[in-house]
Amino acid sequence: MKIAIVGAGKLGIKITEALLGGDHSVTIIDKNEALLQKLSSQMDLMTVTGNAKQISLLENIGINTYDYLISSTNSDEKNIVICSFAKRLGCKKVIARVRDPEHMNQIDFVKDLMGIDYIVNPDLAITLEIYKFLVEKYTLSNGIFTSGKISLIEFSTDRMPEIVGRTVYFVNESLGNMHVVSISRNGKVIIPKRNTVIMKDDSLYVVGEKNPITRLNNQVHEKGKYTNLQKVMILGGGKTGLYLAQKLSEFGISVKLIEKDKARCQYLSNHLDDVLVLNGDATDMDLLQEENIDEMDAVVTATGFDEENLLLALMAKQHGIEDVIAKVSRESYATLIESMGIDMALNPLDMTASNILRFIQGSKRVLSSQLIQGQAEMIEIIADDHMRITNRPIEHIGLPDDVIIAAIHRGNDVIIPNGDTEILKNDKVIIICLLSEIPDLEKFIRSGRTGFFK
Repeated sequence: MKIAIVGAGKLGIKITEALLGGDHSVTIIDKNEALLQKLSSQMDLMTVTGNAKQISLLENIGINTYDYLISSTNSDEKNIVICSFAKRLGCKKVIARVRDPEHMNQIDFVKDLMGIDYIVNPDLAITLEIYKFLVEKYTLSNGIFTSGKISLIEFSTDRMPEIVGRTVYFVNESLGNMHVVSISRNGKVIIPKRNTVIMKDDSLYVVGEKNPITRLNNQVHEKGKYTNLQKVMILGGGKTGLYLAQKLSEFGISVKLIEKDKARCQYLSNHLDDVLVLNGDATDMDLLQEENIDEMDAVVTATGFDEENLLLALMAKQHGIEDVIAKVSRESYATLIESMGIDMALNPLDMTASNILRFIQGSKRVLSSQLIQGQAEMIEIIADDHMRITNRPIEHIGLPDDVIIAAIHRGNDVIIPNGDTEILKNDKVIIICLLSEIPDLEKFIRSGRTGFFK
């Protein structure tokens, strides 16, 4: 497919890397000529220097021959206008990044009026994952995700203490026709190896056939365990803080939101009902003590600075808060996050890129997609002969470290694969992958002859 990307920022580059891995033809448009020259020397793509709001530029590149245009500049209004122009000029589908809550309140009208096919919002994507982590857990979600005959279950090792200290290989053997496909440890999701040791307080994600998973669920999920989410403190009143406070408040949870910018506090107070908005510095421990941080069921750190979010999350954990969630954009902090013991860390860049890629891929080969704690993705694809994952033992495919073949649905059979298993044409394959590895994964699941989704 031919795809145009407007904006060579972090999101634009992330999507470009993934699309090139999938054998698509990519054109990237930006005003920064030096940056585009650097990209063209590193990647096999076409670059165009200029302002994509100019109709002449879109016409010159032949936008009517493109399958998709993705506008990811730092301006919502610019993204909306560029997408609208491209659609009117004949581009088949257009995608815009839009973050402003004022736009999101009327998003359906904007999409219909401007002809935009898909809108992504990094802050809203993070909000939904935090909401699911907190609210669905506390409303007794049974932890099962099912696709056909294959199911995924999540549970804490405190429900099966006999496996603590054991290797993943041992646990898989004892589980039978199920296996551990990912582990959430101290706020970080990891893809385990055979010799990975299960630790106390790990959360395990296990894939298997639906009926055995259901029986395991009855064993490891304690009905009524989570019923008491009442108080949440949000540190940082940016877009993520606003969206999350709104959703939690609507659910009936008592929310305190701390923001140090006075004008922003006024805006938040005007747009949030039943939320206590406090003007203050969230790093001020005296303030947090005065606002009874020790009594909170959960704390979410969502300031505009990764370092501050990590510091605040660590501080909240030291105060014994059960659930501490941090918004962290830099992948280089992944190792640090794991050592801090926070419960969940979310990267808006990875999540947004994943959402865009799944929309582009549609239903032609990707049958379903499910995020795991906002850090990893479970996708179900249909295999064909021209993918690098087919017709040879899995152990010889050379998959990236943070990618695992979780299960195979072949006809009426469910196969929990090992290193000798081969994936065949028309198999439905469930893959678990860290979001940071999506560009590399695309190289393995593309069709070598015609492009993955042609």
